[in-house]
Amino acid sequence: MATAVISFQWFFWGFSLTFSHSAGLFLGDLANFGFKDTLAQPSVGSEKIPDLLFAVYQGMFAAITVALAVGAVAERGRMLPCVVFMFVWATLIYDPIACWTWNPAGWVYVHGGLDFAGGTPVHISSGSAALAYSIMLGKRRGHGTHELNYRPHNVTHIVIGTVFLWVGWFGFNAGSALAANLRAVMAAVVTNLAASVGGITWCVLDYRLERKWSTVGFCSGVIAGLVAITPGSGFVPAWSAVIYGICAGAGANYATKLKFVIGVDDALDIFAEHAIGGLIGNILTGFFAADYIAHLDGYTKIPGGWLNHNWRQVGIQLADSFSGGAYSFFGTCLILFIMNLIPGLSLRASEEAEILGIDDAEIGEFAYDYVELTREVLNDTSVDNSSHYSDIGEGIGMQSLEKGHRMSDPTSGNIMLR
Repeated sequence: MATAVISFQWFFWGFSLTFSHSAGLFLGDLANFGFKDTLAQPSVGSEKIPDLLFAVYQGMFAAITVALAVGAVAERGRMLPCVVFMFVWATLIYDPIACWTWNPAGWVYVHGGLDFAGGTPVHISSGSAALAYSIMLGKRRGHGTHELNYRPHNVTHIVIGTVFLWVGWFGFNAGSALAANLRAVMAAVVTNLAASVGGITWCVLDYRLERKWSTVGFCSGVIAGLVAITPGSGFVPAWSAVIYGICAGAGANYATKLKFVIGVDDALDIFAEHAIGGLIGNILTGFFAADYIAHLDGYTKIPGGWLNHNWRQVGIQLADSFSGGAYSFFGTCLILFIMNLIPGLSLRASEEAEILGIDDAEIGEFAYDYVELTREVLNDTSVDNSSHYSDIGEGIGMQSLEKGHRMSDPTSGNIMLR
């Protein structure tokens, strides 16, 4: 839904507000409203890339950012307000931050901020928004007690999702070179290396405590490494990716504990993974950005970071990070506060809906068919036939064993298999 809503928003006015040729320091105008005059004119991203191609590519950045942010509604947020929030947030929060970071007229760009593929516009903004949404929604029912089970419902899905992200990130980072050149190749190299080291780091840290090689922990570390290398991927040498991975894997791992300190129910650890990971990446880019890496495309010239003795770059990166994070956090709080006052747009699902489950209450469908089967068939059967089973259960069990059948107690919610 985030992809669909933002694809329309981006066409409608998002692209124009972000990348119009006549943009100001903070926001573009509506010169390209509805993709008006968005065809073969050279884009603001590169003279070699036409506006329309650049618009399609950047639209996916906007979509994934919103998808990251709304993960905060998990298990207690209503769908309709979330969909409205997507459109409003992209317009008021994402578009301005992306404009001031990537549009040549934007204030961060003008002051020399280095963000190759979305440290602040994508990760810090979405992580800060998720924190704000978590606070405004409140904690899930049973949070902090035995009622709330923190285990992932399907580790296989986590692995598959991580694989998709890992592969897709090459388009995210290497593609931001906007050409098939050596700079794009270097971006791909550091992206893969940071992800690998991040996954190993997180996994080892978890092993130190649990003595288990956590699959979920490894996947979390991979994402942390990918997040951190994003702003520096087209600016830093290959060896620095190892440092990115170690710092991101460890930093995001420990940052997951912050939600317990501040008492916020960030269900998917979006703030720890993306906001903290993005901040780490922005800072390290200030240290390791190198002029010769950026110039691998043949035309980009930057003063570099500390590797080039440009000592002020870290300060610029910090200003970019904290301004984007603060704008996203407080702006998101304001948007959600106003929305919650509008009839029909209350953010939180009712307690009854939360107990029933958001899949059932808001979507009307279940991820797994046996959930519905258990509720509507087996539970009724177990109540109606409980005495019957108690009377003849032993006989059925013996007959089943003799015939090679396998039965289960219907009160357990398991499907009986013949």
